[in-house]
Amino acid sequence: MNSEQIQFARMAAAIEYLYDHAHEQPSLAAVAAQVHVSAAHLQRQFQAWAGVSPKKMLQHISIKHAKQVLQQQGSVQEAAWQAGLSGGGRLHDLFVHIEGMTPGEYKSGGAGLRIDYAFAPTPFGEVLVAATAKGVCFMAFADERAQALADLAAEYPAAERVPQAHPLHARALAVFGGGTPDTVPLHLKGTPFQLKVWQALLQIPSGCLKSYGSIAEAIGQTNAARAVGSAVGSNPVAVLIPCHRVIRESGIIGGYRWQRGRKMALLAKELAPTQAAE
Repeated sequence: MNSEQIQFARMAAAIEYLYDHAHEQPSLAAVAAQVHVSAAHLQRQFQAWAGVSPKKMLQHISIKHAKQVLQQQGSVQEAAWQAGLSGGGRLHDLFVHIEGMTPGEYKSGGAGLRIDYAFAPTPFGEVLVAATAKGVCFMAFADERAQALADLAAEYPAAERVPQAHPLHARALAVFGGGTPDTVPLHLKGTPFQLKVWQALLQIPSGCLKSYGSIAEAIGQTNAARAVGSAVGSNPVAVLIPCHRVIRESGIIGGYRWQRGRKMALLAKELAPTQAAE
């Protein structure tokens, strides 16, 4: 691991510990002990990475807070966790167009498609990003490069996969930076139901949370919360399609295809207010 990867892993572990032990209101020293650094070192690193102190972060990622917001909204359909964006606008809403692959492309596993792919560093860990001539088709956190490449191959077994930079890669990766990225077209392989769910996910603003039930309502499938959950879990484009903003009806953040700690870190960046450390 390089220094950035080590820092992210430490911050994700600290955020996960804060979430799991929110009811105990753990001290800075207790959190630091869990990630094997001094309290002063964690305070500095956390402040630099998240823009807020661990204490302030705790207030924004607790189960209790999420439940309160869900209840205050009056209905699960309207549930949202409203909070300010972190300093520098690290994550922004995207207005992207989803183009589903043709039935022939879908069934053939991408035969006839050329997919350019590359690895790139982000504050949340390395990602593998891939694009066709029509749009970004895959972006996944690559904690293990071999596994990420295998996942890409499983999505498009018959496509020509070329390890080469593509103009859309930089536009997709802009989501991790400080500026608002340009409109990023997506070219995805999915069932009509999956595409509909992924389109609905694009409507969740940065800094907000929605439940699986509310997504089901949004696509006109009120009894399909479980199927929505499956489609959310199958999202092939991390962050650009913000599946990390979907939580359980109870307010519990739940799992994530690319590790629960990373989901919490993504949300923490979005939800942390622009306030000085306490």
